[in-house]
Amino acid sequence: MTDTPPSVPPAPPAQLPAQLPDRLSTNPKSPHYDEALLTRGVGIKFDGEEKTNVEEYCVSEGWVRLAVGKTVDRKGNPLTIKLKGKVEPYFLK
Repeated sequence: MTDTPPSVPPAPPAQLPAQLPDRLSTNPKSPHYDEALLTRGVGIKFDGEEKTNVEEYCVSEGWVRLAVGKTVDRKGNPLTIKLKGKVEPYFLK
């Protein structure tokens, strides 16, 4: 008998979901924040138009929260406006 421990196969790398979640936020304080998905790259089409200033979205409720210019509140968070319509998230890569 040998004193060597049995070989353990290495754990597979963390798998990203094939689909995007129903709701996603870019704010780290939000419960809907997912850094892995955001680093992979997520694009949003809202009512058929590409939007690049989306702070948060919800597909089932049909809304997006967009940053309004470079204006920030007193805590440094961007001021946002909530718009309703058809939301289509997709992976950029």
